Order: sequence, then structure tokens, then C-alpha cells
Amino acid sequence: MKGIALSDMKDQFSKYLDHAGKKPLLITRHGKPAGLLIGFRSEEDWFDYRLENDPGFLARIEKARQSLRRGKGTALEDVD
Repeated sequence: MKGIALSDMKDQFSKYLDHAGKKPLLITRHGKPAGLLIGFRSEEDWFDYRLENDPGFLARIEKARQSLRRGKGTALEDVD
């Protein structure tokens, strides 16, 4: 992961946002980690990120998995 000083980030934000669309960019302040810039190549990438980091959605997925472990659920082959 590439690191960039906050002072440099402010001067060339657009350039670094483009970079962050390919790989996350660690932002440092006084040489220490201060943040992370994550870019998205598309709206779909943005949507995926939001789902993957939404506590409510993750809780629903875990609840469904627990239900399946208990033998509750419907096999995909049985769905019309």
C-alpha cells in the first residue's frame, strides 16, 4: 500500500483519488498513519463497498447463515 503525506495529498487530491481507485492509499500525518483513501472505479464498486461494510446487512447475513446451519431454509433447486 502506498503512503502519502497529508500535505502532499491536499495539493494533488485528484491525482491521488485516481490512484486510490486502483489501490487504497494510506494518508500519513507527521509520518504516522492518519487515514485511508479508498477510490471506486464505478458506482457498482461503491455499492459493493457499502454492503460489505454495513453492520445491519452483515447481521442479516449472519442470521441467515445460522438459520441454514439449524436446517431451516430452502434449497436453491427447490425455488421456482
